[in-house]
Amino acid sequence: MYGDDLTGYQIDDVPSVEIDTELQQVLQQNSADEEQITLMSEAVIAVDELDNEIGMASKVAAHYGAGQLHRAFSVLLFNQENKLLLQKRASHKVTFPSVWANSCCSHPLYSESERDLNDAMGVKRAAIRKLHQELGIDPQSISTDDFHFMTKMMYSARMNHEWIEREIDHILIIKADVDLSINENEVSDIKWVSEEELESMLVSEDLSDGEIAPWFRCIASRIMTDEWWSSVGDLAKMSSLTDNEIHDMGDISHMLTYATGAGLSTSIMEVKPLVEKRISDSLCASKHSRLSDAMMHLIEGGGKRLRATLPWLVGKAVGDSHSGLLDVGAAIEIVHNFTLVHDDIMDDDDTRRGLNAVHIEYGLPTAINAGDAMLAIAFERLVGAKGLDHKDVGAMVNRLAWMVRRVSEGQQLDIEFEDRIAVSEEDYFEMIEGKTAVMFLTCAEVGSRMAGADEETIQCMADWGLAVGLCFQLMDDLIDVLSDSDTLGKPAGSDLAQGKRTLMVIHALAQNDSEDLNNLKSVLGKGEDATQDEIDAGLLALKNIGSVDYARKMAEMYHSKAHACLDRLPDSPAILALRELTDYQLKRIS
Repeated sequence: MYGDDLTGYQIDDVPSVEIDTELQQVLQQNSADEEQITLMSEAVIAVDELDNEIGMASKVAAHYGAGQLHRAFSVLLFNQENKLLLQKRASHKVTFPSVWANSCCSHPLYSESERDLNDAMGVKRAAIRKLHQELGIDPQSISTDDFHFMTKMMYSARMNHEWIEREIDHILIIKADVDLSINENEVSDIKWVSEEELESMLVSEDLSDGEIAPWFRCIASRIMTDEWWSSVGDLAKMSSLTDNEIHDMGDISHMLTYATGAGLSTSIMEVKPLVEKRISDSLCASKHSRLSDAMMHLIEGGGKRLRATLPWLVGKAVGDSHSGLLDVGAAIEIVHNFTLVHDDIMDDDDTRRGLNAVHIEYGLPTAINAGDAMLAIAFERLVGAKGLDHKDVGAMVNRLAWMVRRVSEGQQLDIEFEDRIAVSEEDYFEMIEGKTAVMFLTCAEVGSRMAGADEETIQCMADWGLAVGLCFQLMDDLIDVLSDSDTLGKPAGSDLAQGKRTLMVIHALAQNDSEDLNNLKSVLGKGEDATQDEIDAGLLALKNIGSVDYARKMAEMYHSKAHACLDRLPDSPAILALRELTDYQLKRIS
């Protein structure tokens, strides 16, 4: 039965977390009433991607902004006529108001009774509690034995820039004749539907009576088979259809027509912890702690993880996202950090991201070895990516190997340019395409391919990635000229002192002789012998000659090309983050 331990388990005495002032204000701004605010303080169970419990969070914190992955349940309640009960969520619900959903969908709470995963007992107890609270079903009229656990699905569904569902959803079936007394604070309407009637709702374009909640649409269209309907009430048949898998549905925001996307920062934060865990798990797998520490040094220094999350961001914008996109993102991020370790050695830079460079912190031999190991580990992570068909492994490995080769070629050109007087703009763009842009291109191309996009879309996203990458490097060069050392995390003007042939330098050297040009030439490539006054004079020369403005205009051109690529895509909630990423390149310098 429901259990004496949960008798009297009402809205005002469930496990809860105090909501901080900021989130209180958010709820009030969303016109949440007292009961809804109380419900949003409930303590839900935070989980990892394997449904392992990792702590608790208030319901509002788990659903606001980037949200947090947590445990949930979806009840499919059938009557004796084999019709399924649907509920329409109340119009004043904070999240996903006025949508048609399954019979009951909510969360087990952070209590001993509802954390119990043995025979899905915790979610079954939570289901009885919520069926009573939402639909007035007497807890004594149904038992945990009446529920049949079918499977789990992991998904995210964003309503708007504020609210998101990120859940591992335990799907339960129950067949029972029950008396209903709906709680109008939770539910505005109910209906019983046959399999045929539900199918009509799924394909209907008439949304006047409300849309179908994305999680329920996902259950109904991707998981709930004809066999489910025919097996309801037959324990043996339902047992044969049961599995303990976690079906990865990715981001399903597009299943809600009025869904709007979140900005870049929030979109990255949705998955940043997940991809960082993949990175740390891979780099810390070595039994040699000093080697692991050296590989993790730059990772622990922070970073926005643009490359790591880009395959996911692209994938959900153009196709079906899934966790394998995070595996690929982790692999590319590891490659990126491998290049930084070796780049700092070649450039003789002492700092990176405000930390000692790896070769300074751990010594040159260990730094070289760490970089080599990171490259190998990246490919290990790649070939183990979820959702990557065995037949596609070879092509994916080949593409990432091509990326690494192109990065190496770009880096070699960068090295050689320091000793060359004559470097053309064409040479420069060939260099930065390899050194920087191909990594963005690969993230976008691979992300769209793994998401199942067509070839035209894949090429469009590759073109976008290339344009973004070129804009990124141009702006990176400008930042070295226009920012201070604290902002850079390395000495300002170091590129100039090292003789880097940036587009600004190439442009300036092509101009007529002047005092400014002489100041530039006197510091270019002087290295450690360059004084700060000489570096400052060289930086000023680039501005006075017009080279800074020239480079900025070229960055703006590639920025426009990137947006033109996005203009070719159908609109979706995820496009917003890609547009912001495109704009971010220019906004890095205010």
